[in-house]
Amino acid sequence: MITRHSIETAHAFLHQKSRVYQFSTMEKQKEEIEYAVGCYAEEMNKELYMKMSKGREGFLLNHASFAKDIQEAIEFLEGRLENEF
Repeated sequence: MITRHSIETAHAFLHQKSRVYQFSTMEKQKEEIEYAVGCYAEEMNKELYMKMSKGREGFLLNHASFAKDIQEAIEFLEGRLENEF
């Protein structure tokens, strides 16, 4: 079950990490953010992750698509918060 709390928690975490990632000039810091987000994605509400990822393998876990994925995740979560609750 997807709760408002799980959406808010995911949004707060991903939004904060995205902002730091976006403006960071340090590759090590970016790698650490990717790792933290990957760990979070593996432990977050599974139903929410599946909807957010649209069933795509490696969503938020792949270095090559990370920047795009995190922005897409934030947009998805913002849409859920605005439209469903």
